Amino acid sequence: MNALSATTRYFKQAVKILGLDTKVERSLLIPFREIKVECTIPADDGSLLSFVGFRVQHDNSRGPMKGGIRYHPQVDPDEVNALAQLMTWKTAVVSVPYGGAKGGIGCNPKDLSPSELERLTRVFTQKIHDLIGIQIDVPAPDMGTNAQTMAWILDEYSKFHGHSPAIVTGKPLDLGGSLGREAATGRGVVYATEALLNDYSKSVSNQTFVIQGFGNVGSWTARLLFEQGGKIVVISDATGAVKNTDGIDIPRLIEYAKKTGSIEGFDGGAEIDPSSILAEPCDVLIPAAIGGVLTRENANDVKAKFVVEAANHPTDPDADEILAKKGVVVLPDIYANAGGVTVSYFEWVQNIQGFMWDEDKVNAELRKYMTRAYEDLKEMSKSKNCSYRMGAFCLGIGRVARATLLRGWEA
Repeated sequence: MNALSATTRYFKQAVKILGLDTKVERSLLIPFREIKVECTIPADDGSLLSFVGFRVQHDNSRGPMKGGIRYHPQVDPDEVNALAQLMTWKTAVVSVPYGGAKGGIGCNPKDLSPSELERLTRVFTQKIHDLIGIQIDVPAPDMGTNAQTMAWILDEYSKFHGHSPAIVTGKPLDLGGSLGREAATGRGVVYATEALLNDYSKSVSNQTFVIQGFGNVGSWTARLLFEQGGKIVVISDATGAVKNTDGIDIPRLIEYAKKTGSIEGFDGGAEIDPSSILAEPCDVLIPAAIGGVLTRENANDVKAKFVVEAANHPTDPDADEILAKKGVVVLPDIYANAGGVTVSYFEWVQNIQGFMWDEDKVNAELRKYMTRAYEDLKEMSKSKNCSYRMGAFCLGIGRVARATLLRGWEA
């Protein structure tokens, strides 16, 4: 099931639990605006390259719309629409005053030179600059983009609107980025995991972990869990997987991956088939790579007691139901990976105020937001007698629905 179908299915289940009327339901589901633009640039060899860029602005009832821009061959309107909708509920779950948006360009950034990527980013920004803004829609990095991409967007947008550091988050520190932003999503995953384990009288230090993905989120999650005494027994990236039942030396693996560009060939454990990683025995399974990895076909093979969704939409609805029947507790993506957007909010606030925070303050505030959000979704799950996923959806959708109704329906 694709991301849009799955998200809509969860949305409709939550709406039914909340008892929202059809007028509110329809208003919440339809995106505020969908943007599709053609981006043609000169290649380094003098030929022309053409791409399609998207931006879906889903909802602005609680504040400016917020969401990443991804560069990936599989970017399409359905995926962007689903992720924009998820951002609306995610920002509401953690109580940051944003709505949801998402964007992207259908390209493979590995096939483009740095100069071609810069030209593509600037053309995309030129096409959408009058539809984004500090109080309208604030982009951020996502799959295939990074702080440098945000720097190009900031510079191009500022040519039209004056110096505007708050137009994007996830920027380089020298351009107004926030301390702690790089680690924020992974750190938020760890705070979420701590909150969940505490409820079961467990701690990170006596649990085993399997992490699928060793990009920014997966590597920071692994590093921070390791620092707290967690035992990461299996970890994977796009090139392979490493297993060590005594625990992988994560700092050494990080250094190895920096030098080689992957974990392939790391001698700190046995190489295993990456396709088997989700079925490896552990206490906590953390999908931190791409979406749709837990499916009807493999959900019964999961041996973990807990699944913490660091990736966006890693679990299909059918797999979710199977895991629930098995007694596996799933902490959903719209809460578990919300650390990134939370610290993006902190960055936006700092840019608007012109006053930067130190890293300890950023991390302390992130812990406060993630812990409070966990308590809120747990209470919602108890009151509605539903899973954590439905509790999170009910929490987020309920908050957005109240804001929509309070603002009124008159044009």
